[in-house]
Amino acid sequence: MYLEIGLLAVIVLFVMQYIGGFSINKFVDDNSVYFKKLEEKDFEFYAKAKYGDAVDIEKLFNSRLQQALIVSLLIGFMFISKLSGSSVLVIVGVFFGMFKLPYMQLKNYYKSHLHKIDTQLPYYLKNLEILIQHYTVPVALGKSVGDAPEIFQEGLRDLIERINAGDSSVQPYMDFAKEYPVRDSMRMMRLLYRLGLGKQERKQEQLLTFSRTVSSLQQKAREARYKSRLDKMEAKTMQMLVCTGIGVMMLLVLSILQSFGG
Repeated sequence: MYLEIGLLAVIVLFVMQYIGGFSINKFVDDNSVYFKKLEEKDFEFYAKAKYGDAVDIEKLFNSRLQQALIVSLLIGFMFISKLSGSSVLVIVGVFFGMFKLPYMQLKNYYKSHLHKIDTQLPYYLKNLEILIQHYTVPVALGKSVGDAPEIFQEGLRDLIERINAGDSSVQPYMDFAKEYPVRDSMRMMRLLYRLGLGKQERKQEQLLTFSRTVSSLQQKAREARYKSRLDKMEAKTMQMLVCTGIGVMMLLVLSILQSFGG
């Protein structure tokens, strides 16, 4: 019954969209002022973190609305024969659930992206430290690109291009740190900039400071990975205990029901 209604709803929506009787896109555009109030304050930030500055935020937001409206309309068709207060709540809940899902996915992507950067940056910096012992900072940066984790390569190319173009300020280094805004990235890039400006007689002293900081970051990264493994193990153990508990409860209920039946 519900399957037939769902298929009918899909056909009706498609026909109405096709003939122009009702357009989801037009409905969203006409009411954009009201729908815009639903946009999260950090939605643009998370969207740009994943898709880059060129992403069309308005188009991405409207796409979320359209998908949520289509799904909630389909659910509404299924309840059309027995519409009630509870069914309206279900439809509204489905709309907000579908609307929030892409936002939550963007947020989770950003968190996992940052975690990946946070754990890989110290090891990249350690390799860079070895190169700096033999080359100047700009040359060492250029030689490090090929062996750098893929996640950093685009940012490094932009950094090197700006340095080679004659920008001797700290800004290219700071922009790199902003692109990968993880623990101590700002401080590390300032150290790197100073190391590039330092005189030859002070290079060893500055390199020693850089090396100590990198080693500290590596230790923190190891601790973070160890904690992440522990958290995953605890989560799996908890899931196993919950599943076991539910199974035991179901067996107890079944045995009680059988005893009453006997």
